[in-house]
Amino acid sequence: MNRLTDIRLHAQQLVAPQFDDPAELIRWMGMVQAQEYGSAKWAVALRLRTPAAAPVEEALREGRILRMHIMRPTWHFIAAEDVRWMLHLSARRIRAANASFAKGNGCGLDEGDYLRCSRLLERILGGGNHLTRQQIAGELERAGMAVDAPRLNRLMMHAETDGVVCSGADRAGKPTYALLAERVPQAVDLPEEEALALLALRYFRSHSPATFDDFVWWSGLPVGQARRGVGALDGELLRESFGGREYLLHESWATCRKAPAHAHLLPAFDEYLIAYKDRSDVLNVFIYADKAYRAERIVRLYGQSVKKPEDRLEDKDKRRSVNYKHYPGQNWGEMRNYDLCLNSAVFSEDTCTQLIAELAEKR
Repeated sequence: MNRLTDIRLHAQQLVAPQFDDPAELIRWMGMVQAQEYGSAKWAVALRLRTPAAAPVEEALREGRILRMHIMRPTWHFIAAEDVRWMLHLSARRIRAANASFAKGNGCGLDEGDYLRCSRLLERILGGGNHLTRQQIAGELERAGMAVDAPRLNRLMMHAETDGVVCSGADRAGKPTYALLAERVPQAVDLPEEEALALLALRYFRSHSPATFDDFVWWSGLPVGQARRGVGALDGELLRESFGGREYLLHESWATCRKAPAHAHLLPAFDEYLIAYKDRSDVLNVFIYADKAYRAERIVRLYGQSVKKPEDRLEDKDKRRSVNYKHYPGQNWGEMRNYDLCLNSAVFSEDTCTQLIAELAEKR
């Protein structure tokens, strides 16, 4: 294990974690990518001093952690008190990306539709009413709005960036939406320069060593704004070379203990994997199986659905493909993009885990 890895493991709280409160951890991290809801919860839990899911669930239920489309147009966990200034930095860009996607996919939405939806949401969710996407879709349809899945995605993301809705308390294990004004009445905004500096501080303090390009990628900020944020940390960021490449290192990590030499099995889209533009420091693994095995497994693990298992898998694969194309810029499932590919229909989960751990330690 090299020094870059040692520092990142400590900074990201994967070694010698410092926090008991999940909301404090999220604040330290700046934000945690959360499009895979269950995986993201565990990504937070494993960074606590005592890894456990219950404190994370409690913080989400109480609204101390929110799950929203913020900074980049994908789901993130953020500390509730940070929502206003993060929206201030990112809402316009996410709205533009959302509108472009809606137009390109024939959703047929205009500003009047977004405004009408927001007004309906204020009525539907008012008084502490937390509803699932399916429940909201039913209410909007009863009010005369056509809301198939693509249109609903665009409408809800726009309402998030407008500061109308945020995540609510889970209902029967399903995520819900609530009114932001009711959920987080005390969230404060910050002047833009202060917000940029704070975002840069949180990133480099929790993700060092990292490059400027890594910060631009993670934050979603235009290069000019990102440069102003990093520039405000004058004196706090050191320049250090790792493997012949120059990185920025927060001064708090100028000295760092060596991390224990063992493998870390991380959830999908973990910050250690996704928060850097350059991801050559990790072992990329692809677990695959034939369609028949996957169809049987999805029913065995998650039960029957109104959709056929093959259709459920197709929907999931499409979403994964879009994410993989957008983030690493590669084709999901194309085996040359991975260091290791394992067939889970042939090898058991325990065997796959053992093989991954052994190869990671030898890498």
